[in-house]
Amino acid sequence: MTMSDKKKLVMVGNGMAGVRAIEEILKITSDMFDITIFGAEKYPNYNRIMLSPVLAGETTVEDIILNDEQWYADNDITLYTEKRIEKIQRAYKKVIADDGTEAEYDKLIIATGSNPFIIPIPGHDKEGVMAFRDIDDCDAMIEAAKKYKKAAVIGGGLLGLEAAKGLLNLGMETTVIHDQSTLMNMQLDSTAGEMLRSDLEAQGMVFKTSTLTEEILGENRVTGLQFKDGTSLECDLLIMAVGIRPNMALAKDCRLLCNRGIVINDYMQTVTDPSIYAVGECVEHRGAVYGLVAPLFEQAKTLAHMITGQGLKSYEGSVLSTKLKISGVDVFSAGDFMGASGADVIELMDQVGGVYKKLIIEDDEIKGVVMFGDTADGPTFFQWMQDGKDISDLRSTLLFSASGLGDSGHSGIDLAAEMTDATIVCGCNGVSKKDIVDAIVNDGLTTRKEITANTKAAGSCGGCEGLVYQLLTSTLGTAFVESEHDPICACTELNHEQVKEQIKARKLTTVRDVMHTLDWECEGCQVCRPAINYYIGMIWPEDSEDDRSSRIANERMHANIQKDGTYSVIPRIYGGETTPDDLIRIATVAKKYAVPTVKITGGQRIDLLGIKKEDLTSIWKDLDMPSGYAYGKALRTVKTCVGSEWCRFGTQNSTGLGIHLEKELERVWFPAKVKLAVSGCPRNCAESTIKDVGIIGVEGGWEISTGGNGGVHVVATEMLCLVETAEEVEEIVKAYLQHYRETGRHNERCAPWQKRVGMESIKIAVVDDIDNRKALVARLKVYMDTLDSDPWQDRIDDEARTGSKEFNEYRTIEIKEVNS
Repeated sequence: MTMSDKKKLVMVGNGMAGVRAIEEILKITSDMFDITIFGAEKYPNYNRIMLSPVLAGETTVEDIILNDEQWYADNDITLYTEKRIEKIQRAYKKVIADDGTEAEYDKLIIATGSNPFIIPIPGHDKEGVMAFRDIDDCDAMIEAAKKYKKAAVIGGGLLGLEAAKGLLNLGMETTVIHDQSTLMNMQLDSTAGEMLRSDLEAQGMVFKTSTLTEEILGENRVTGLQFKDGTSLECDLLIMAVGIRPNMALAKDCRLLCNRGIVINDYMQTVTDPSIYAVGECVEHRGAVYGLVAPLFEQAKTLAHMITGQGLKSYEGSVLSTKLKISGVDVFSAGDFMGASGADVIELMDQVGGVYKKLIIEDDEIKGVVMFGDTADGPTFFQWMQDGKDISDLRSTLLFSASGLGDSGHSGIDLAAEMTDATIVCGCNGVSKKDIVDAIVNDGLTTRKEITANTKAAGSCGGCEGLVYQLLTSTLGTAFVESEHDPICACTELNHEQVKEQIKARKLTTVRDVMHTLDWECEGCQVCRPAINYYIGMIWPEDSEDDRSSRIANERMHANIQKDGTYSVIPRIYGGETTPDDLIRIATVAKKYAVPTVKITGGQRIDLLGIKKEDLTSIWKDLDMPSGYAYGKALRTVKTCVGSEWCRFGTQNSTGLGIHLEKELERVWFPAKVKLAVSGCPRNCAESTIKDVGIIGVEGGWEISTGGNGGVHVVATEMLCLVETAEEVEEIVKAYLQHYRETGRHNERCAPWQKRVGMESIKIAVVDDIDNRKALVARLKVYMDTLDSDPWQDRIDDEARTGSKEFNEYRTIEIKEVNS
């Protein structure tokens, strides 16, 4: 199609919603329109959500540019920056800019966004009173921070808190004034609001809530605030962050119908003129206006569908959810999270862990969600809320996050895999699960950074970063290899190796020391805290302090929580070989506590399922057997065949070696769970070739192979070496596992670790270099010498000493269920 054949499409506004509409149009067709865009700012399209990190000096303007000038050129888009459209001449289908530039159109898109609202209180026009809306505002605030020291922010919503955090980082004493008692009261209930307030106060922010400002003091420049309760506050910079209003002045001037915003129909056309479309914060649809990004991007898709003639596809409004990271704190809310009086409410509170979750239930369906701290399941709850999913069978476990529980064996739930394709993963950029999975599968992406570059997911507030990693893992399985350069999580810029180096170099021995010394951006999350806790224990086994609050829930409970809220208990059965006395004891316990299911596991252990939380300690005491660690990132099982003692084909004593290895390695913590198997001959009845470490007896010795995995994505082991004696097997296996402990990343199984570091380098480290091998074994022994107690016995002793049946390490968990 030649240029003259193309229709002329002009867009007024160069913000996120408008340019997203252009992107959607270009996805459908790149040669239908000759596109011209007018932007009032001097910058190309940028991510307004990221203004706060720019203000805080954590990133630059260049880093938040979504589409640089080359993108416009590559797509043959004429971009006019710093040109404000002053007039739309509908009769001539023409727009005129403030410098006289004109552009004719066949179709026009108005995407003028919104204007910050300035409260018209006395003194609002003084020098030093400003809004926080664009990059110029950022620059003005940064300059002010160089001259003045006291700032005030009116507005305790998202934008106000982000502005306050930025000013705090610039070294200003910052006070937030909010007219409500709860911060972010549009997104959080009072409990979550108080937790947020406590967290931000710990960062240095000061609050005056339920406070109304009466007057802004000062001659020419603001010097303070006078409040209606008679108190006052000194300040020399005042930021108004009290909301936005649709920018519809231009639309009004050309007589388009406007109410709260520019009134549009379900096809994003103005109801006055079907050749003029509107999108974003400037529009009113079915009486609603939107300020969050996700609904604006939904509008953009509908606009693109309609304007390119793809047929009728209506926009019917958006159900809102909010998933954000505020000053390092994750929050999520959706629907009616307050609930009416007498509402059916399920709540979970973990004050030490900084986690709060609440669901509003009606007729066994989720009607509202609010979450603080751990928001990984927020998109799933939101999807279930939209789908009207019956959650009656899930009530007792809904709030125990699958991501927080970690790997619970075969009973674990992969929420990332269960999410529907339409589930929005990145609310900031409107990116669905399908968008991300398609990018992984179709474009061969393997890292979070590649996903962000391709889809923009996790490119704004970073709150969905964990979900993106889950989707990478879920989609790629053991083929997922984390980038060397990716930080552990959004709480830090440091990657796993850098954190380990700093822990070692500075001798950091507590989780708090690590986060304080390495300038963690918050109190940590469910990704980084368990990782740090593992690293300090691995590097400084004799001097470190285990932080129980940084362990996943199953490890704190020493049992696996099941889907109905009960637990499974698996005692240690070395090498899978048991005795009549042990079997009688297990059977007696099962009968005494009416255990509903007794199951032989794939790892040759006995699993008691359906245990009540209050019976755990009593059962462990009655069993009088060590913990099987089936809940942790530790040695789970050593599976064996009967070997040469009983089997006519057996060439080696596999059972004896397996029992010995299990006794040697029990209680050792690893980056992820570890399973071993020992087969007495190449018939491989113990399935050694799909274990983390597989050992097979052969004539005259043992084959040791490593890096196998029998999960969803089966990986066969690779041959490590052939040795002659059981003693050599023990030394090689210990060296291999210590090498894995030291160089593996938390939550990284042996298979992807081996793929990442390379089999040849592992062979050199643990087989060829004998001195290094012995050094590895020696370091493992130092660590193993500190493992002198069993967690079940510790809990039994603790109960005997204190008389308390509560788990000290988990005492702050409170689950409250209120039925209507």
